[in-house]
Amino acid sequence: MNFSELFKLSGLLGRFSPDGKCLASCVQYRLVIRDVNTLQILQLYTCLDQIQYIEWSSDSLFILCAMYKRGIVQVWSLEQPDWHCKIDEGSAGLVASCWSPDGRHILNTTEFHLRITVWSLCTKSVSYIKYPKACQQGIAFAKDGRYMAVAERRDCKDFISIFVCSDWQLLRHFDTETQDLFGIEWAPNGCVLAVWDTCLEYKILLYSLDGRLLSTYRAYEWSLGVKSITWSPSSQFLAIGSYDEKVRILNHVTWKKITEFEHPATIANTKTIVYKEVEKSPSTETERLSFPPTRALASSLFSTQSKYDISQVPVSLHYIKPVADRANPKMGIGMLAFSPDNCFLATKNDNIPNAVWIWDIQKLKLFVVLEQLCAIQSFQWDPRQPRLAVCTGNSKVYLWSPAGCVSVQVPTEGDFQIVSLSWHSSGDSMVLLSKDNFCVCYLEREEV
Repeated sequence: MNFSELFKLSGLLGRFSPDGKCLASCVQYRLVIRDVNTLQILQLYTCLDQIQYIEWSSDSLFILCAMYKRGIVQVWSLEQPDWHCKIDEGSAGLVASCWSPDGRHILNTTEFHLRITVWSLCTKSVSYIKYPKACQQGIAFAKDGRYMAVAERRDCKDFISIFVCSDWQLLRHFDTETQDLFGIEWAPNGCVLAVWDTCLEYKILLYSLDGRLLSTYRAYEWSLGVKSITWSPSSQFLAIGSYDEKVRILNHVTWKKITEFEHPATIANTKTIVYKEVEKSPSTETERLSFPPTRALASSLFSTQSKYDISQVPVSLHYIKPVADRANPKMGIGMLAFSPDNCFLATKNDNIPNAVWIWDIQKLKLFVVLEQLCAIQSFQWDPRQPRLAVCTGNSKVYLWSPAGCVSVQVPTEGDFQIVSLSWHSSGDSMVLLSKDNFCVCYLEREEV
């Protein structure tokens, strides 16, 4: 494993381009485009204000920078550095901006969710979508880029409009049986749209492309409901994370529950492997010690190393009782992600913040638990193989695969607290992001 030097960063804005050739990062109002392999700066763009969001177009030829405070989006071209485009939403304001799948239209959501403006880079034409719903996930594109679903709210009722992305024509418009729709998500095959209700009402609705209600799923009533959902890459399973600390898996044939995964504070099953992170003091040979020590040696002397031990079951995990009288209690399944080969599901129960649970989807059983010393900040699967990268807000990156798991210290001077990470599309590298810096980690093919 090799690591680049640290580079400045603001707003956790570091993104690989879809074609894998470039890496974009932001420092205040500057956008820096680097070559992925050499990290040499290819382009430097200066925006009108501090950048709050960036997104690559699907063909990696353009990149948009949103400045929500100013209500402005600036678009830069990698092929023609002199070309640029500025979209000013004016008094309507701006709360969200994204690319359409063709990479030639930009969708801006105005303040108070009054409308979504669709700007064409080719024809400079503008179209409007009225009454978008103010919710966590109100726009969803089908994976093949053909359709867009938009959640809408009018006359105190929830609706969904499905548009054809090629000409923005309305294909279907239907109302949903939700109290207060919270999010929508297409299945990867683009045949089914999952719609879920506010956490006060446990309800998942599954609609076909023509607006027919295929199925409704409710696990229980009169308690906090759905917290997170994700589709398996094959579209065969829908995993639903709930506030009751369970994940329920629905199948794509009957849309009935096939199993539920519990996240207890004590792991008792002897077939489950529990990897526990333990600190180890760094070993240095006295012959190598020089005075004053070299900078590299000094940093390795004072950084706490860690490794994984396999714990004997039963194992008691660090459990936090949620504060019941606060809003957004830290409880339930806050993160879940399927591996690209559909074989594993990684989950995090917010009541047990230091653990990652990895489930075997073929056997529908708990396979591995990683118990970390610090709370899990982020995890992501390698796009090419079942390999999970985890970060916990310190200067280490953790990798798990069915062969085992490792803890790797990032060799940096000073404080580098990794709070987010993102894989390159090849699976050969990843970008590690902290609040003020980022570095790129290069992996050899044989590792873990």
